[in-house]
Amino acid sequence: MATFQFPGQTAFYRGKVRDVYTINDRLLVMIASDRISAFDVILPEPIPYKGQVLNQIAAYMLKATADICPNWLLSVPAPNASIGKKCVPFKIEMVVRGNLTGHAWRTYSSGKRVLCGVTLPEGLKENDYFPTPIITPSTKAAEGHDEDISKEEIISGGLATAEEWAVLEKYTLQLFERGKEIAAKRGLILVDTKYEFGKIGDTIYLMDEIHTPDSSRYFYADGFEERQSAGEKQKQLSKEFVREWLIANNFMGKEGQTVPAMTPEWIDTISKRYIELYEQVIGESFVPQQLTPEETNARIEKELMVKAG
Repeated sequence: MATFQFPGQTAFYRGKVRDVYTINDRLLVMIASDRISAFDVILPEPIPYKGQVLNQIAAYMLKATADICPNWLLSVPAPNASIGKKCVPFKIEMVVRGNLTGHAWRTYSSGKRVLCGVTLPEGLKENDYFPTPIITPSTKAAEGHDEDISKEEIISGGLATAEEWAVLEKYTLQLFERGKEIAAKRGLILVDTKYEFGKIGDTIYLMDEIHTPDSSRYFYADGFEERQSAGEKQKQLSKEFVREWLIANNFMGKEGQTVPAMTPEWIDTISKRYIELYEQVIGESFVPQQLTPEETNARIEKELMVKAG
């Protein structure tokens, strides 16, 4: 993936799946690559159209939740690129869960009943609903693995004040509720997701992507109760199938483990699953767009001239 140099560029950061350019310390250009990560490790092969899927779902969802809280997004000049406001980020991820699955289930099935300071009820099966959604934050690690953290540790560690936490909590639960409403209209259950927030002055903004397959897990609503009653795996749209494939091939991002080879067929399967999720969540056919780096650069520069003007 090309690395750009934009007018007024003051910083560049390459994340696991995004390249982020800072413009005049005021704006961000965020380019969603086709890189894919799992267990905090970037896998060796890119996934066609993944960046476009992530970018366009995030833009759709940010617009659909703009009445709940301010967000960073200003425009989407290219299929895999967004321009928005630069915020000072909270160094935490607000993970919210409606069902007992993924990391929460792995913790629960090991016998533990407290996750991020939240006490989990007894007698739950994998994928059961929690009585009400729970927030299980994690630290936002610059490198390596994110770590579970409790509300109390966040406040005592100075990652957010009690007043800021109250706002983050309120926004997180309201955003999750809206996400579940949008999903339900499409025959899906938003199972869990994560949000990132930052500040400009005293105002808290929602940042980054929301309700995408990289940040969220969706189940198909049709047949959910029957599968639960029968103890069957849920039919899901998320990146969990990639994690499951890695686990089955003895890789969980731990030292000494090797990422298994990714065949062209497997890469194509992952790409199709991402496109399937786009079409299910948005309710529209996915239109693949592949711009050259020069075309992408020209579109972004044109938009930056408007936004910086």
